[in-house]
Amino acid sequence: MLRFQVLLENPLEFFQAELQVIDINDHAPVFMDRDMLLKISESSPPGTKFPLKNAQDMDVGRNNIENYIISPNSYFRVLTRKRSDGRKYPELVLDKVLDREEEPELRLTLTAQDGGSPPRFGTAQVRIEVVDSNDNAPEFEQSLYKVHIPEDSPVGSLVVTVSASDVDSGVYGKISYTFFQPSEDISKTLEVNPMTGEIRLRKKVDFETVLSYEVDIKATDGGGLSGKCTLLLQVVDVNDNPPEVTVSALTTPIPENSPDIVVAVFSVSDPDSGDNGKTISSIQDDLPFLLKPSVKNFYTLVTQKTLDREERAEYNITITVTDMGTPRLKTEHNITVLVADVNDNAPAFTQTSYTLTFRENNSPALHIGSVRATDRDAGVNAQVTYSLLPPLDPHVPLASLVSINPDNGHLFALRSLDYEALRAFEFRVGAADRGSPALSSQALVRVLVEDDNDNAPFVLYPLQNASAPCTELVPRAAEAGYLVTKVVAVDGDSGQNAWLSYQLLKATEPGLFGVWAHNGEVRTARLLSERDAAKHRLVVLVKDNGEPPLSASVTLHLLLVDGFSQPYLPAPEAEAADAAPLTVYLVVALASVSSLLLFSVLVFVAVRLCRRGGAASVGRCSVPEGPFPGHLVDVSGTGTLSQSYQYEVCLTGGSGSNEFKFLKPILPNLPPQCPGKEIEENRTFYNSFGFNIQ
Repeated sequence: MLRFQVLLENPLEFFQAELQVIDINDHAPVFMDRDMLLKISESSPPGTKFPLKNAQDMDVGRNNIENYIISPNSYFRVLTRKRSDGRKYPELVLDKVLDREEEPELRLTLTAQDGGSPPRFGTAQVRIEVVDSNDNAPEFEQSLYKVHIPEDSPVGSLVVTVSASDVDSGVYGKISYTFFQPSEDISKTLEVNPMTGEIRLRKKVDFETVLSYEVDIKATDGGGLSGKCTLLLQVVDVNDNPPEVTVSALTTPIPENSPDIVVAVFSVSDPDSGDNGKTISSIQDDLPFLLKPSVKNFYTLVTQKTLDREERAEYNITITVTDMGTPRLKTEHNITVLVADVNDNAPAFTQTSYTLTFRENNSPALHIGSVRATDRDAGVNAQVTYSLLPPLDPHVPLASLVSINPDNGHLFALRSLDYEALRAFEFRVGAADRGSPALSSQALVRVLVEDDNDNAPFVLYPLQNASAPCTELVPRAAEAGYLVTKVVAVDGDSGQNAWLSYQLLKATEPGLFGVWAHNGEVRTARLLSERDAAKHRLVVLVKDNGEPPLSASVTLHLLLVDGFSQPYLPAPEAEAADAAPLTVYLVVALASVSSLLLFSVLVFVAVRLCRRGGAASVGRCSVPEGPFPGHLVDVSGTGTLSQSYQYEVCLTGGSGSNEFKFLKPILPNLPPQCPGKEIEENRTFYNSFGFNIQ
């Protein structure tokens, strides 16, 4: 009989199967000893039985030995006996008293016949010698000895002592003990002392191998007569075998996020019997796995919940099997289960937003910073690729400003940037893994361009590129600290790079005028006198606070006047020309149009007073009009002057002395107060006093 199991993995099912081999009668009975010798006393009474050696047949069931037949004779017949293990053996029975004098020796043929169809036979020769006068054969105290011995008994342990007696005396009463026709296994396991009848172990017995032993013991006296008894040795099981674990199927790695996965299928066996063979299986309590019993002695190991590889990527599971014997024996079987990664985690940036700063005028391909994202997954699911996302502001040419290394997230400036043109910009960076489907995340990057001192101050007033320089009029009656004019400059940089300071470099008469360092106001340093020259030329230096500092200079032309009756002196650039013809022409022109001019002045003053609510009429020197170029405007508010800062020179109408005075600056958000037509009509009037109306 061949027993086996069939395991189906998907779906999981078990089948117990048995393969029964049907015997055919292909072996004939065979006597191991084909010649037997029996010594029988002539005094043996009829009915005396003599055991004979049995034949062996490798077939089983009906094909095994069925009966024994003795050749026809007048003294003996044969009986077929059956042992407890089912084997059959022959027994010779004396039917008639022997007479040694008539027939001292008999030769018989013993035939063993099996139950096959057709039957097979085996024969052996039995030679019988008739012995004279030994009337009594040895007799055992018990015909059957039943002995139990633990399987852990050591070699040499006493199993049992058999004892036989013979009423004869002398040589006929002396008995020796031997095993009668022992099997090879019996001969290796047991030994008998021929003199004492003690039977001991020659090797250790194993309950799981052989449950019991049965052997005949023969006691023979000195006359050749013998007696027989049977020893039945039963092996008692002890708990000497730990349980055995056999893994039939193992699934590793197993995917994460998948519930109820069969991880392993295994069987448990224990060769011991009774409670010694009963087992209990278990695993650690702190693992997300569960043992489920299946068919006989089979278990399945399944996941108790979904697994997360990012939480734990490997499980070492110890299957512990304990029997119920005394003492309890256990077996531990370790299996390692790996959790396969599933792309269930998107890359995560180390920061939700990054702020990067660098100075303007950078070199192209400058490394300005890095972004970094990590992915908790493994393998290709954790390989992160970086990219630039479409800009939030469509007007920002992101593709021409920065680039990113897709492998490591390094950011590079593609071209040199100008703080005055672009101070800051934002964009988004994406990080995507290479899983399927790919997961991604994004972070905001803000780039701040730091200012570099790359712009020199720019003078707004007075303009240096005018066709004719602007001459400031200073009354000789001005006191010390009198505001002559103000140098207005701006710096395209920011911060301390745009902090401007003013310094008087050159002056026609040092000590007469001074420049305030912080606001560029030009004031008289002392009272003016008649001895002071009428025309003065000042060079003012405007310097920023950058490192290194940059500067610009401006030239101012001042004219000291006692009143409006004094004509305007020509600029220093025209001093080389002949002044006499000009003076004559000027006097003639003034005389011819004096009345017209006076009337025009009165009309003009009246109109201005009506339109400006009593303010004095305005005459302007060469003043720049806004808006100025964007790179000259300090939009952060840290510059010196706003975009449309202007000054006006007005002619007072009620002073009585016809003096020119400086008034407050015109605010840049005010609309022009004088229509272009009126300014054009009065241009000749102002020019006659030496003002260049732009």
